[in-house]
Amino acid sequence: MHFLQKERATLEKFLPTLDNRLQEKSFLDLEDKGSPALQIFRELGGPGLLIPREYGGSGVTPLELAHIQRAVASRSPSLALAANMHHCTVIAFLDSLADESVGEFVRAIAENNLYLASGFSEGNRSASILAPTLTSQRVDGGLLVNGSKKPCSLSASMDFLTASVIVPSRSGDGQELALAIIAADSPGIERKPFWNTWVLRGAESEEVILKDVFVPEEFIFYLGKPEDLGSIMARAFVWFELFVSASYLGAASALVERVIAERRGTPTERALVAIEVEGAMASLEAVAHAIMLGWSSDSEIAQALFVRYSVQRSIERVVETSAELLGGLAFISSGEVAYLLAASRALAFHPPSRLSMASYLDDYLAGGLLVMP
Repeated sequence: MHFLQKERATLEKFLPTLDNRLQEKSFLDLEDKGSPALQIFRELGGPGLLIPREYGGSGVTPLELAHIQRAVASRSPSLALAANMHHCTVIAFLDSLADESVGEFVRAIAENNLYLASGFSEGNRSASILAPTLTSQRVDGGLLVNGSKKPCSLSASMDFLTASVIVPSRSGDGQELALAIIAADSPGIERKPFWNTWVLRGAESEEVILKDVFVPEEFIFYLGKPEDLGSIMARAFVWFELFVSASYLGAASALVERVIAERRGTPTERALVAIEVEGAMASLEAVAHAIMLGWSSDSEIAQALFVRYSVQRSIERVVETSAELLGGLAFISSGEVAYLLAASRALAFHPPSRLSMASYLDDYLAGGLLVMP
């Protein structure tokens, strides 16, 4: 089958046998709590995909990772989403590899296949999505970090939690954003059940609570002004939008693949759902190319958001049509169709939501500055 051929060829190039090993498992087992998918991904070197070759990683490009995320999600949406949080955490370090301590840490991730969980900001009606939700206090030799991250993907499998915090600027001029690297077994870290839905349980998205967790100064990395859209955190945000959209498109593609393989509907109907997902993927590839060419303004951030919401709408249409073409018996006899129908629609729940950004994008299109609520 030619459908998803490009994406799966890229996956096989960088993580040989992963696709086959995932197919050997029950789809719903891969999506459940205690899924073996994250361990398989770790064994095959998945945590090092974005890390440059000179630091022990695979050195994949944003375009290649978008292909990989779509291919992985077509077999296990939970694995793709958990891996996405790791990848987007790694991104925050890529501009600072010249710093010897950062370089050593990144090399350790690749060589030991370590997972990084994200303690970055999350959607909140009362704060910017770029604003950290964890708090920190200066103490002798480092920081004490407090707060809660929920949901926190990779909560069980993480080796380190990477938390964004606001600290007084070292220059004495206001505040700056910093990353605190916290070992998963540090005193003061608790995990509590949080994810109560049956969808995407394999991503380990539970609550992680930090109570006076000490972070030594050597594990704190400074990133610049938090309000700067050109900051490292903002770049990681654009990459996140690309990869998370590719992941959910992969889940939707799994339904389209079933329609094509089982020859459901008419040739016209099959072609139309394929056209929809392939067009969405092409738009994501355009964002990946823009990232690879370099970006320096909020225009690329706006482009990433426009594409993300376009992909989101495409997914909504495609999964409804594909489920209808597969038919009621397929829906009733196998939980996989219902699962993919629900899981692929969860892109709408990732911040910033389409509704929350509509007025800001409208102002931007009329000539205003891009504002992130």
